[in-house]
Amino acid sequence: MTTLEAPAPPTPPTPTPSLRPKAVARTGLYALLAANAAVVAGLFAAAGFDDNALILLGRLTGLYGALIMAFQLVLVARLPWLDRRIGMDRLTSWHRWTGFGLLWTLLAHAVFITYGYAQAENLPVVTQFAELATTVDGVLRAIVALLLIMMVGAVSVRAARRRLAYETWHFIHLYTYLAVVLAFGHQLAAGRTFAGSPFARAYWWTLWGLALGSVVLGRFLLPLWRNLRHRFRVTAVVPESDSVVSVYITGRHLDRLPARAGQFFLWRFLAKDRWWQANPFSLSAAPDGRSLRLTAKALGPGSAGLRHIQPGTRVFAEGPYGAFTTMHQRTPNAVLVAGGVGVTPVRALLEDMAGHVVVLYRVRAHGDAVLFGELAQLAHARGAVLHLLTGPNDAQSEHGPLLGAANLAALVPDIRSRDVFVCGPPPMTDAVLRGLRELDVPRDQIHAERFSLAS
Repeated sequence: MTTLEAPAPPTPPTPTPSLRPKAVARTGLYALLAANAAVVAGLFAAAGFDDNALILLGRLTGLYGALIMAFQLVLVARLPWLDRRIGMDRLTSWHRWTGFGLLWTLLAHAVFITYGYAQAENLPVVTQFAELATTVDGVLRAIVALLLIMMVGAVSVRAARRRLAYETWHFIHLYTYLAVVLAFGHQLAAGRTFAGSPFARAYWWTLWGLALGSVVLGRFLLPLWRNLRHRFRVTAVVPESDSVVSVYITGRHLDRLPARAGQFFLWRFLAKDRWWQANPFSLSAAPDGRSLRLTAKALGPGSAGLRHIQPGTRVFAEGPYGAFTTMHQRTPNAVLVAGGVGVTPVRALLEDMAGHVVVLYRVRAHGDAVLFGELAQLAHARGAVLHLLTGPNDAQSEHGPLLGAANLAALVPDIRSRDVFVCGPPPMTDAVLRGLRELDVPRDQIHAERFSLAS
């Protein structure tokens, strides 16, 4: 283990915000969902209860399925206000789990409606299903939408997701938008609440308009506007080692780009053989208003090909994304824990972080320590402490596992009074989080970045 330490210069304490941005955004989302759930319940009641119990359950699950589908669109719209406060990794996780909830809700809707009408008409279930599909306007569209959602759900199961290239999974996931359009068409044609009152029609049109509008804004219009405004272009490609390369990017009016240290972009390099690939890479230096830098290790075809990009190549960048920033710092001092490619946002954060900082950099061997020279220089310049923790995954210190609770407490005795920012491979991140829980570090002082994307 290597430790570099410099005397800490006096730094003004970071004011603790009275309201946590993450808590505000999360509470706002929950309140919005609860308010809409209450409105849907009111619309359901206003439509009357003259059907049998199964049909009523089918109607109710259909209405809540529509609400969940609209909520899902908001979660993956990549709206800057939400993303900066909650983070794409957490929003993606919520999107995934509500997706499975949506699938079961829509399946329940189909089953209850079919069995309910079969009971009312005294017909076999299969006959009733065929009759609904062929005679009721909008039902066939709903069946196609459900089949598309089932297909997307199947490829989103972890076992299937790992076997697919991201581009393939993303292409299949785009069928969700077709399912949304078909489901809304079914609701227009057969939805009882649409025919119930002008208020119901206005509500559903507004809900779907805002949900789809948020996707168009966050996923298409905002990235297009930013790229037209900034005109990103590669200025230099610098090998950092045999397997690591840094790409420097400049553009117009970068001082107006709302990027912060710790965030990442989806980079699309507009070269002949790469324009169709979008890869997520974090900024490896704090934005200075003049240029951006990303640093990547050759872990796959996308990152390995970066060293062959020519200066002058145009870049289409989506972002910035991520909540791994000083916006969420709660205490005057901090601990930054990095491993693997997680060192890139940590290196940028070290430039931007206020107060006294301790950096724990976990690698298998000293030669794997990407950007270590820069980290050491930054640590010395700002009076931070830098610990390089080396060894195999099961390496032990005199206090136990390198990233276990005892060693964390030995390296940072006042860790309970600091914010802790963790970014690295999932096993490393999980080990650190376990250690922090054992040390009773307050949850609102723990910030972990997990790289994950949704369609």
